[in-house]
Amino acid sequence: MKIRAILNISMLCFVFLLSCAKKDPVTGEVINSEPNMKKRQEEVVAKGGGIFGDINTTKKNNTFEFATSNVLWRATLKSLEFLPLINADYSGGVIIYDWYAENLNSKEQIKISIRFLSNDLRSDSLQITSHKRVCDENNKCFVSKLNDNFSNEIKDTILVAARNLKIEEAKKEKK
Repeated sequence: MKIRAILNISMLCFVFLLSCAKKDPVTGEVINSEPNMKKRQEEVVAKGGGIFGDINTTKKNNTFEFATSNVLWRATLKSLEFLPLINADYSGGVIIYDWYAENLNSKEQIKISIRFLSNDLRSDSLQITSHKRVCDENNKCFVSKLNDNFSNEIKDTILVAARNLKIEEAKKEKK
């Protein structure tokens, strides 16, 4: 009886795990991973990955991943250049903008914070938090988080700018 219960639970877990297919968050296409561990390792090494990077080859030039070479970082600064910047911490992967209003006498202001979760050009590489502050005549202010649609519009703008920068870089490299 116990063995049958264990087998049933095992089969249920196995079926559940098989149903969890990875999907590309941008295109929605199913990502098939290589079942052969050796081939997956070779693919990671070919991309320059692994714990120590690609230690088997010597690099001819010294290129470092600074903010100027990160497409998402540059696209964010370019897309939101009209906002007043409070903090930009590349090593921490955070950009925080100050309160912004379209005109000086406006009682409504927005504030945007961006966290970089990855250097990859994907929609899940950015986490955008936006807040709205509304002040009354007595300068009493109320802050609330804006809906996700606003943050998603900003994310889409940044991703389009990053893709355009990436295309421009590819064109320059071909010349």
